[in-house]
Amino acid sequence: MDFGRLSDLRYVDFRLPPDHAETAAVLARAQQAAAAAPAVYVGCPIWTNKAWLGSYFPAGIKDTDYLHHYARQFNSIELNTTHYRIPDAPTVRKWRDAVPGTFRFCPKLPQSISHDRELYNADELTTTFCRSISGLDERLGMAFLQLPPTFGPEHLPRLERYLLDFPDYVPLAVELRHPAWFADVRQRDAVFALFEALGKTLVLTDVAGRRDVLHMRLTTPTAFIRFNGHGLVSSDYARATAWAERIAAWLQAGLQTAYLFIHQKDIMHSPVWTQFFLEKLQTLTGLEVPPPRIIPQPVQGSLF
Repeated sequence: MDFGRLSDLRYVDFRLPPDHAETAAVLARAQQAAAAAPAVYVGCPIWTNKAWLGSYFPAGIKDTDYLHHYARQFNSIELNTTHYRIPDAPTVRKWRDAVPGTFRFCPKLPQSISHDRELYNADELTTTFCRSISGLDERLGMAFLQLPPTFGPEHLPRLERYLLDFPDYVPLAVELRHPAWFADVRQRDAVFALFEALGKTLVLTDVAGRRDVLHMRLTTPTAFIRFNGHGLVSSDYARATAWAERIAAWLQAGLQTAYLFIHQKDIMHSPVWTQFFLEKLQTLTGLEVPPPRIIPQPVQGSLF
């Protein structure tokens, strides 16, 4: 995730902002209606992490086996491959069958919808995409619409129309990036209220260069968080602790589901950060989400 990335972190305030005033009300209503135990899902953007061979993956596995082994380390994925093409039905079935029933995919909407057409005249493509990923069945978490930095509030009517028409059988999270969405408090809060009224989740993005997108406004009982790390520097660990504390508080207040996706430039850092985060979260909540672990590798015998 290059959006908002900085090379110099010396002047970044990485503290999490306080919750938006309306977040407590969203969680309170969710707590009253809760019918199932809350769940936390953690993942990466891709599963073809060849650097994990011989550590988090067995050495020598085939490319077709990567997802199977990834799903033994993480329980979710921010599925970036769908951003570039809509998968066919056999591909979706292979993905579904490669992972446990507790695993959740969060497929990103195709860039042809979000970036090329910017939601204009995209109904047919959207329907095709939603029908495709619905083949994941119960392993579908939610779709993820990432709007480009050029898509600003002047396109709000188009965005509202698109969200109204979006197929209701696919849960949807949306990431807003243009700074103007957050510049005016009154306009910002009106947009937040629209997302809440439509039952769409607004993405929270924790990235160094754009602290405005970390708005801490939950619009549904689901938190969808994208975390941009910096190579396991001290601030990465401080942020992991802060997120564990905040998610623990939200779960106590009524949050039903949390998705947290880790972006590190070195993919070897993602499992380490996740271990630290999940241990902190379990200490605070008692919620057990198995962390990624280095697996034993077979040792070849010797003739001597």
